[in-house]
Amino acid sequence: MIFTVFILFLIFQRLAELYVSSRNEKWLLKNGAVQYGKEHYPFIVALHTLFIISVIAEYMWRDNTIVSYPLIVLFFVLIVIKVIVISTLGHYWNTKIYKVPGTRPVATGIYKYIKHPNYIIVICEIAIIPLAFGLYYTAITFTILNAIMLYVRIKKENEVLAM
Repeated sequence: MIFTVFILFLIFQRLAELYVSSRNEKWLLKNGAVQYGKEHYPFIVALHTLFIISVIAEYMWRDNTIVSYPLIVLFFVLIVIKVIVISTLGHYWNTKIYKVPGTRPVATGIYKYIKHPNYIIVICEIAIIPLAFGLYYTAITFTILNAIMLYVRIKKENEVLAM
């Protein structure tokens, strides 16, 4: 039961992020933003979709799974930090890479101290979500795939931020 509620919450949370991203995308485009990294974005979407499918599939495949309540609590702490990150970026937060010409990167809040806090959160989520239920194959596989994807993503984002 806890797994079902958790997965439903996770899916709802991810859809809510996509809604915020879509709303912000409209604002960004109205303000002259240019999108970068279009070529790798479909792979990010596929990675995150397959991640949730893998969590569900491995959970169903396993005979006995554990539930780590401390990891579930840690996941919710990460959600709170992510809300702070999204709030700090405001209209500039997006799942895609956009740059409004003439603007400088946000350097307030957590961004004073950490360049890519959202990616640190995503790295932790990709590990913690499956590990909270003892889903080691998904945790290992998607941690590696996510590292590869973030290498590409952060490289492109750093290029754009330097413009």
